[in-house]
Amino acid sequence: MKIVFMGTSEFSVPSLQKILEADHEIIGVITQPDRPRGRGQKLIPSPIKEFALKHGLEIYQPEKIRDEAAIDYVRSWDPDLVVVVSYGQIIPLEILDFPKLGCINVHASLLPRYRGAAPIQRAIMAGEHVSGVTTMAMDKGLDTGDIIMQLPVKIGADMDHGIYSEVLATAGADLLIDTLAVIKSGSYPRRKQDSAKATYAHMISREEERIKWQKPALTIYNQIRALSPQPAAYTSFGDNRFKIFSTRVVDDNASAAPGEIVEINPTRILVQCANGMLEIRELQLAGKKRMPSSEFLKGFKLKTGDVLGN
Repeated sequence: MKIVFMGTSEFSVPSLQKILEADHEIIGVITQPDRPRGRGQKLIPSPIKEFALKHGLEIYQPEKIRDEAAIDYVRSWDPDLVVVVSYGQIIPLEILDFPKLGCINVHASLLPRYRGAAPIQRAIMAGEHVSGVTTMAMDKGLDTGDIIMQLPVKIGADMDHGIYSEVLATAGADLLIDTLAVIKSGSYPRRKQDSAKATYAHMISREEERIKWQKPALTIYNQIRALSPQPAAYTSFGDNRFKIFSTRVVDDNASAAPGEIVEINPTRILVQCANGMLEIRELQLAGKKRMPSSEFLKGFKLKTGDVLGN
């Protein structure tokens, strides 16, 4: 099979690597244009572009995949199949319908649950214990295509978005190889999604990054896991804002207001929530490095009774 691969983020790299290792023919790689990053706003290539360059693959980086020139370019490759993994743009129908075997996608959830842009973060934020990966025959809808294969993957109690994303990227790559093998054999197992069971994983808003200490400790714990390491949940004290990356739920309650520091010592910060408390383990003051609480407290003064989030 002649395959065109479309991907951008780190999540898509294991899938492209597995396709190459399985000796499938990659005739082209499509990824997002280089984007400015950092203080110097230097143009940085996507992880997929860096991988493709190392392996001598032809690369195409259209600004908008919907443009007629981009559609014509993809068609000029005449692929048998297009594989899409975390590309970052909606694929137009003119591309979806062109390859004789269509376009397939690796999605980071057990569809029809968590359709949309942030399936991993939403699953963790909701306190799910299991999510997974799905290979899907793409159609014009948002993650509404027929399911080809699925693989459930446990969400460990201490897993954050960064860790679970790596686990799912590997699982998705393995599932993709199984899917390609089945398609190559002439079989194409497909089943319709039950739209009545669909849920949507909308993009994380800026407001959802702010910690609201009036919520239960477990809810905040899942919020912090879901947003760690990027963009990270945050709180404030006075004029200072800091991101929180790691916490632990403490089931006890104190006669304190939500957000109030109940206990502080050289190794931990304990904060009251609406129900239960959170021990802050790792955080980052704006403009500083991420560090454990023990190091943070050496340079930033907090005391029992201080209230976070005001």
